Amino acid sequence: MAGADSEAIRAEHPLKGVALVVVATFLFAAADTLGKHLAMLYALTMVLAARYAVNLALVTLVIWPRHGAALWRTNRTGLVILRGACLALASISMLIALRLMPVAETVAIIYIAPVLVMLAAGTVLGEKVGPLGWISAALGFAGVLLIARPGSGLAPLGVALSLINACLATGYHLLTRILSKTESTMAMMFHASLVGAVVFTVLTLTLQTETMPTAVDAGLMLALGALATAGHLLFTSAYREAPASTLAPVNYMHIAFATLLGWLVFQQIPDALGFTGMALIAAAGLLAAWRASR
Repeated sequence: MAGADSEAIRAEHPLKGVALVVVATFLFAAADTLGKHLAMLYALTMVLAARYAVNLALVTLVIWPRHGAALWRTNRTGLVILRGACLALASISMLIALRLMPVAETVAIIYIAPVLVMLAAGTVLGEKVGPLGWISAALGFAGVLLIARPGSGLAPLGVALSLINACLATGYHLLTRILSKTESTMAMMFHASLVGAVVFTVLTLTLQTETMPTAVDAGLMLALGALATAGHLLFTSAYREAPASTLAPVNYMHIAFATLLGWLVFQQIPDALGFTGMALIAAAGLLAAWRASR
């Protein structure tokens, strides 16, 4: 979201920007790991209702005192809400995938999204893909095939949901790029949180789940929201300190942290071909970022 505006901003503290992305990606990986734990115990709508409620509360508390009504003011409200719906659907597809698959492989597959954004931008926004773009796309899809190959032991539904998540993320990022010309970053962030909070709270109340969380797990649900929100705020701040071309490679620390935490918490580790596939997806994303920086 912030990355779309960052190219026009002169980098003043690149090392600070890198450090912020490292911390943000660790928080994202921690949220993924915690989300998998909670998704295996409770209704997904309940977990996400708590996550988005915390997200909405924190975004409002951080931004509203300084900006007031500008926090929720929009020009193209329909597209802003559609963007929030993409994120909400991506969130639930991610949790179902995490319920079915290890953290590392799930996170790695969704990182095909930058390549999909590049390809979709060629169709939707009329941007030229070029030879480097097609090479990065081939690397990314080869990586996904290695991770999800027959015999890998991964649940086919989990793989499908991870790819659906990547497609939804592509729509989310394209809408961000389109809306960034008329909407503020803070308003888009607020409405994304609002849509998620409303959708999942209504679903939770409608479905009336019988399994209620313990006090500890309720606290973990709130922590999930805090981790995700803090990660996004740090990520946004990082792009004020350094250009996207500098920070793009650091984003893939998310896969490394997800692998580490998945091993520590769930004793799940990818095999050699899985690691190779993850490396190819990371290489595809880095090549796409380098192409964009040129």
